[in-house]
Amino acid sequence: MNTNDSVNKKVIPFSPPDISELEINEVVEALRSGWITTGPRTKELEKRLADYCGTSKVVCLNSATAAEELNFRICGIGEGDEVIVPAYTYSASASAAIHCGAKVVFVDSQKDNAEMDYAKVADAITEKTKAIVAVDLGGIVADYDKLFEIVEAKKDIFVPGGNNELGRKIQSALGRVLVFADGAHSLGAEKNGKKAGAIADFTDFSFHAVKNFTTAEGGASTWKDIPGIDNDEIYHQYQLFSLHGQSKDALAKTKVGAWEYDIIGPWYKCNMTDVMAAIGLRQLDRYPTLLARRKEIIGKYDAMCDELGVSHLQHYTENAASSGHLYLTRIPGINDETRREIIIKLAERGVNTNVHYKPLPMMTAYKNLGWDIKDFPNAYAYYENLITLPLHTCLSDEDVEYVIRNFKEVVSEYI
Repeated sequence: MNTNDSVNKKVIPFSPPDISELEINEVVEALRSGWITTGPRTKELEKRLADYCGTSKVVCLNSATAAEELNFRICGIGEGDEVIVPAYTYSASASAAIHCGAKVVFVDSQKDNAEMDYAKVADAITEKTKAIVAVDLGGIVADYDKLFEIVEAKKDIFVPGGNNELGRKIQSALGRVLVFADGAHSLGAEKNGKKAGAIADFTDFSFHAVKNFTTAEGGASTWKDIPGIDNDEIYHQYQLFSLHGQSKDALAKTKVGAWEYDIIGPWYKCNMTDVMAAIGLRQLDRYPTLLARRKEIIGKYDAMCDELGVSHLQHYTENAASSGHLYLTRIPGINDETRREIIIKLAERGVNTNVHYKPLPMMTAYKNLGWDIKDFPNAYAYYENLITLPLHTCLSDEDVEYVIRNFKEVVSEYI
């Protein structure tokens, strides 16, 4: 880095939230309304998100992890059940199943691909398997057609169960292993004409501060219609699970004479507030523009990587469009030690990067459960030379060019 570069050094944050005056004003109005917990704004956001995804219902919650866990609980998945999860993902994809008492079964990635190896998924299915969790990494929709093909082919060994009445009904109605989407990255992504949320049996979304669409913290669950199952019954059970098993939420209790409620079960507390939903309502107004800007930036990064010979995710294809959440690059011929050097050199130039993800069998919690990264060579190989570039809608064109110039200069020393 020459002296002139030092003088003109920028600081490029990795993933700040894109919050406008629209969100700020809506939060202020929510605060002034006197209604700051789950209320009319949360219900409005649920309806609008369902319309956006093309599903019948959405339930807004306080995180994607809570959403995934409640998806499992709605379906009656728990003790004695097995859930197949990719080794290459964030902890929440697996921990939600563990919270429910289920056993997680990891599968390796495809070679030179972060997506799970579907042949290994098929091999991992047993009579105890109740669900598969696919991950829409970086906002790219996984191959759910392949997963549905696998679970249909394995219907003869599926044993319906369920530790609650609704779960038993859902498992019996589907008659096969359930397909779950960890859609933490993929709100707004689509494949074969369907949006994320309307593809898997059940989907969870994340609205955390680093996501494309944020409510500061927050998340949501949605699901495809299930023959013979009432969506209102499913929605009501989510409400019970997310608010202590209380038969009425605060909004319902505001009706004249409606103070009394029952506790149906000793359950959980993970509802979304109207303050959070206020942010989400205005984010949703802006979301098409935010997605379009991400696509512009990805196009510039793609051109840079193709010029360098650096591999990257394919966010846009003939039949699919990503939400453009993360930009993963893999630098040929380097190892983990070299990757760390590159990350430091970029940081010294003000370009903050990250790594998505360190495979779960490398983490202490999962090593303690008996998993060994040596059994997942493709996941480790994908991780070893990976660097995630800053990709967000607070980047100006000048910022993007700064990232590109410095990435080229640093990486060119190693390839």
